[in-house]
Amino acid sequence: MNKPTEPSKSSRRGLIAAGLAGAVAAVAALYVIAGPNGNIASAQSCSAALTAAASAKPFAKGEVAAFIPASQPLDLTELSFKGPDGEPITLADFKDKTVLLNLWATWCAPCRKEMPALDQLQADLGDQSFEVVAVSLDRGGPGKPKDFLEEINVTNLTFYQDSSNDLLQDLRKVSRATGLPTTILLDPEGCEIGTMYGPAEWASGEAKKLIQSARGKDGA
Repeated sequence: MNKPTEPSKSSRRGLIAAGLAGAVAAVAALYVIAGPNGNIASAQSCSAALTAAASAKPFAKGEVAAFIPASQPLDLTELSFKGPDGEPITLADFKDKTVLLNLWATWCAPCRKEMPALDQLQADLGDQSFEVVAVSLDRGGPGKPKDFLEEINVTNLTFYQDSSNDLLQDLRKVSRATGLPTTILLDPEGCEIGTMYGPAEWASGEAKKLIQSARGKDGA
């Protein structure tokens, strides 16, 4: 009976290379997010966000102690939702602007509680280079969340919505949204600086210092 032929050295090297390539691809898959058209955005270009995360880390304390600086920043530019007029937009539309992305809903008690602070943060820091982007995930249209914001006198936040909840599901696919509220700080390139799970007092001095440090600014 013929003995099985052992693979040559070159064949073994090919198998090893293929295995390594597969492992690299598997790891890379952990740090990508699919866009609305199936496009894939990698975190390879997010080195500036990594630097910003390191700058913010010492300020993750007090009211924002639960803020988690990104160690493998995600490129989130392809995430989509609806703008104030109901038009589809993505985070790429906020290029050159630091964004505090907040996912909320009227049925979420902690979300309701932190909304005035987010509104005040926008009043205090909002400008051409920074915006609080609070996206309502309420189903059934914009009526209910808009009524709630009017009721609590929120006047500084632009209204954004995703009644499909696709935004939440896309973030869950990359382990960035376990529930509501979820808040992600993004750099001007749309890369993740860090994430907060649960509510925070976003108008506090501690929150402002964290955000400003990530932006390369001193103080609140």
